[in-house]
Amino acid sequence: MATGKPYPPAGSGIRVRPWQDYSSVRPRFRLFCKSLEIFTRSHGVWKLQGSYDSDVSIPNYPDLTVHNNWMSRCLTGDIYKKLKDKKTQSGYTLDGCIQTGVDNPGHPFIMTVGAVAGDEESYKTFADMFDPIISGRHGGYGKDAKHKTDLTFENLRGGDNLDPNYVLSSRVRTGRSIRGLALPPWCNRAERRDVEKILKEALATFDGEFSGKYYPLKGMTEQEQQQLIDDHFLFDKPVSPLLTCAGMARDWPDARGIWHNDDKTFLVWINEEDHTRVISMEKGGNMRRVFQRFCTGLKKVEDVIKSKGYEFMWNPHLGYILTCPSNLGTGLRAGVHVKLPNVSKHPDFDHFLEQLRLQKRGTGGVDTAATGGTFDISNADRLGMSEVELVQKVVDGVECSLTWRRPWKQVCLFVCLLKAMEAGKDVYTVWPKAYPDLTKHNNWMAKCLTPQMYHSLVNKKTDSGYTLDECIQTGVDNP
Repeated sequence: MATGKPYPPAGSGIRVRPWQDYSSVRPRFRLFCKSLEIFTRSHGVWKLQGSYDSDVSIPNYPDLTVHNNWMSRCLTGDIYKKLKDKKTQSGYTLDGCIQTGVDNPGHPFIMTVGAVAGDEESYKTFADMFDPIISGRHGGYGKDAKHKTDLTFENLRGGDNLDPNYVLSSRVRTGRSIRGLALPPWCNRAERRDVEKILKEALATFDGEFSGKYYPLKGMTEQEQQQLIDDHFLFDKPVSPLLTCAGMARDWPDARGIWHNDDKTFLVWINEEDHTRVISMEKGGNMRRVFQRFCTGLKKVEDVIKSKGYEFMWNPHLGYILTCPSNLGTGLRAGVHVKLPNVSKHPDFDHFLEQLRLQKRGTGGVDTAATGGTFDISNADRLGMSEVELVQKVVDGVECSLTWRRPWKQVCLFVCLLKAMEAGKDVYTVWPKAYPDLTKHNNWMAKCLTPQMYHSLVNKKTDSGYTLDECIQTGVDNP
C-alpha cells in the first residue's frame, strides 16, 4: 500500500488540519475516526481532513486553521484573492461578510455559518464564496437550483390537534427584508429608521384579528417591558459574539421594536437580526391554525408594503433574502414546545430527529438547556422546500397517528418509538424483528448499521432487485 509518495498528492487541492481529540464523539464514530487517524499516521504526517489552512502568502487572508464553520471550509486563498477588492454598490466587502466567522471559530462538532450578507447584492457579488456555503449548509443546494414558495395554508395536511399530552405550544416564524435598504450588519441609522417607519405604518393599518400596537424598544416603559418579558415576546440587545461581531448591535436600541396583535398571537419584530421577523404563535397543538394565521398575516404585511411602493427581497434561486445564509429561501421555522423527558435521554434521539429533518433546541431556544425534558422541536431545512412542506415535516414528526395507511412510515415509526420510550421500553424492542443480531460482530457493517438505518433501507431495492439484506448477509454470517 505504501508508495513513498506524499498524501494528499501535490496539486490535488485537498487541505487538512491537525489531529483533534475525538473523545466526546459517539463510540462508533470515535472508532471510525481513530482508525482513520492510525491509517494516516502510518503513512506520514497527514491527519483527518478538515477546514482550510491559513494561506500566509496572500496579504490579509485570515488564519482559519482552528475554525469550524462553513465559511472557513469554503473560503480558499484563491477565492479570497479574487473577491477581496470587490464591493457591492452600497460598499459592503468580503471582509465585512466573513468577520463574524473569523472572530468566532465555532465548536469542534457544531458547524456554524461564519458569514453574513450586508445587502441583497452580497450574495451575487461574493457568490464564489456564498454558493459553496449555501450548498454545504442546505444539503447540496445547487447554484442553478430554483426555490419554491407555497403559502397556501389549505395545502397543509392535519396539524389541528397535535397530542396535548406532549405539545405545549406551537409557532411559525419567518424573516423578510425590504429591497433597496442595507441589511442589519451594514445598514446605517437612516436606513434602519426607514425600515421601522415603513413597517410601523403598514402595521398601523391592520384591524380585526390583526389589530394591535407597536412598542419601540427606545422609550418603552418599565411596565410594558416587563409585560413583554413575561409573555416571552421581547428580544433584547444581542450578546452573542456571532451577532455582535457581525455588527447587529450597533446603535442599540435605536429603531428597534415589537408589534403584536391584541390577542398576542401574531408578532412582528423590527430590526433585530433581519429587517423584520413575522411570528404566529399560541398555546397548545393547533399548528394548522397557527400556520393559517401566519400565512394570512404575512400576506397582509406584504400587500401593504407593496401599496407603499416597496417590496421584499426575493429571487428565484435563493427565495427570500435574509442576513444569514442559513435562513435563505423560506426563512421559515415551525416549532413546537414538546415534553419528552424520557425519549430525550436516549443516545439516538438526535439521530431520530435528523432522519426526519428536524432539530431540537432547549426550552428557551438556541444555546439554552431543556427544562423538565421540554424541547423546542422544529424543521431543520429552509431552502429548496416550500413553507407548506416544512410545516408538514414538523406536523408529521410529532403527530400521534400510528396508521400505516399513510405514506409517512418513517414518521409513524418515530412516533411509535417516542411513545414506547416514554413508557419506559427499550427502543430496540420496538424495531422490526428482521434486524440481525450483531452484538458479537466486529466488522464495519456491524459498527455502522443501526436499527433505524436498517428500517429505513430494508424495503428498498436496486433496479436489478438487490436488497439491503443481501448486502449485509456476508457480514451477518461472519462476525
